[in-house]
Amino acid sequence: MVLVSDRMNSETRHQDLKISIDFQYFPNKYTCKGEDISPRISIEGAERKLLAMILEDHDAPDKPYVHWLFWDLPTRSEIPENVSKVDKPQELDGAIQGSTTSGAIGYEGPCPPRGETHKYEFKVYSYDRPLNLKPGANREELLKVLESVSYEYGHTSADFSR
Repeated sequence: MVLVSDRMNSETRHQDLKISIDFQYFPNKYTCKGEDISPRISIEGAERKLLAMILEDHDAPDKPYVHWLFWDLPTRSEIPENVSKVDKPQELDGAIQGSTTSGAIGYEGPCPPRGETHKYEFKVYSYDRPLNLKPGANREELLKVLESVSYEYGHTSADFSR
């Protein structure tokens, strides 16, 4: 168990959760070169009631560039592929989606500048009480609320270039 205020630096934090995706390099269908649908994400080891996730690109000029965030998802072992791009998608059983850096709601696939390869990090938090954020909240708002709760953490990453 880690308290968020202990540091939100994923590179030094112990991972309580095992997060996995089916690739190390994004297939086109999950990016701006394809269908731009969200990938399936597997989660193991969550012992808390709820999940939050942030997908971000730290190689973007506006660091980090947020491609997806949601919170208050009842704990499960898998996030399905192709989650709807609405405030409260049916596929996420009451979870709430926030705003990407571009202001969109829901998943926004990788789309780095031509000729560049970027690393995209999926950060997952598991916690016990609802975060009481409104749909469309941003990364900073989510992280601020997470500071007040104890949570489990895990992450994984994949690359993409065009």
